[in-house]
Amino acid sequence: MATLEDARRIALGLPATSEKVSWGSLHWRVRDKGFAWERPLRKTDLAALGDDAPTGEILGVRVADLEEKESLVAAEPDVFFTIPHLDGWPAVLVRLEAIGLDELTEVITDAWLDRAPRALRQAFLDGR
Repeated sequence: MATLEDARRIALGLPATSEKVSWGSLHWRVRDKGFAWERPLRKTDLAALGDDAPTGEILGVRVADLEEKESLVAAEPDVFFTIPHLDGWPAVLVRLEAIGLDELTEVITDAWLDRAPRALRQAFLDGR
């Protein structure tokens, strides 16, 4: 089980990452491009999800494309989900209480890699 503090630590451990508060929630950016954010569910989200609405901390993360989004949601619906607000946008929501630290690290790192400038991304990959 992961927490928002785990997500924060992982995100801030990636190169050139900054943190800011936007709309009352934490957001992590690489060179001013968002890749992960705290995403509490709103009334419209709860109404759309109905009885399937999760409780607990939720993290939003960018994914490479809509195909990856669909794959994640289909493969692990207990961990990854989406809401109408994200329709057509390459991002998923993550139930933090349902994901392990290793998988969370992978998801956040993949989101960072998707948004990082090419040279920074390559330097990071070369250093791994």
